[in-house]
Order: sequence, then C-alpha cells, then structure tokens
Amino acid sequence: METLVIVATIAQGVAISLGVGTSTIAIVSFFGAIADGTIDKTERYMLGFIYYVLRVAMVIIMLTMLALFSAEAITTGTITLTTASVSTILLVCTLYANAILMTMRVMPSTVGPALQAATWYTLGTMASLNSLGLVTFGIIPFFLGYVSIILLAIALVNSVMAIMKQRRQLTQPTPPPPTTP
Repeated sequence: METLVIVATIAQGVAISLGVGTSTIAIVSFFGAIADGTIDKTERYMLGFIYYVLRVAMVIIMLTMLALFSAEAITTGTITLTTASVSTILLVCTLYANAILMTMRVMPSTVGPALQAATWYTLGTMASLNSLGLVTFGIIPFFLGYVSIILLAIALVNSVMAIMKQRRQLTQPTPPPPTTP
C-alpha cells in the first residue's frame, strides 16, 4: 500500500506540473492563434495537440486522486477531507467542467481560457503549499483567493485580447471611402 501511495503521489505531482506547463503553452498559443483575428486549420490542429496533453494530465490527476483516497480508506477506514483535498477536488472538477464547456463551445472565449489557466495555476500552487505543510487556512479563504485569481486571469486575458484586436485594427489597411455617382 505504501508503494501505491508513493507512486500515486509522484504521478500526481508530475501530472500537475505537466498541466501547469501545458496550460501556459495553451494560453500563449491561443493568443498567437487569434492574433490575426481567426484561428486557421493549422492553428486549430496544433491547439488540439496541446489540449490533448492537458486532458492526459487531467486523467492522471483524477486517477491518482482516486488511488490516494482509496488507499487512505483501506488503511484508516475513513477519508479525511482537509482544505487541501477539498480544494483539489473542486479545482479538478472545475478543470473538467470548463474543458467540456469549451469543447462544446458553450464557454465564451472571454472566460474559458482564463478560467482554465487560473485553475491550473491554483492547483499547482495548492499542491506546492500542501507539500510544504503550509495549507493551514480553511476552505473559505481558499475559495476567496481562487475567485480573486480567476477574476485577475479574466482581466489579464481580456486585456491581452483587446490589445491584440486594437493592433489588428491599426495595422489593417483602411478601405477607400465609397464613391458616389
């Protein structure tokens, strides 16, 4: 059982790192893809590979969470829901829900990419704080901090998108005025 816990913990750490890094690549690639105002076939194809890696990381995290909770239940007969474990469950559920909504094209691009990035970064931060034994706060402070990070990410992503749109408009040639007969 101890080996399972060690392997699952390491795999979860690697998956979270993979997700945080790939999320960074995803958001930067998304900005690059929309720089000209449209996402062409090649850009969509490359983004598809990036999203695939994110999904792999999400599946590994879900499987390792289940393995760790199962190991705890078998060993102790109970599952302890700490701020770290509840926040991890909330963040992983958010990643899945947002990914599904973005795939279905229900989640607007003004929210989805920012929510995904904010969630990955929060998950990475919580995993690091937990490994250092620094998750000494409750779920309410966690939730307030998470909402703040989401709002900041939405503001940043939309600001970058607005700047890119403004640059596109400045660099596009101005059409000649219509002629009247």
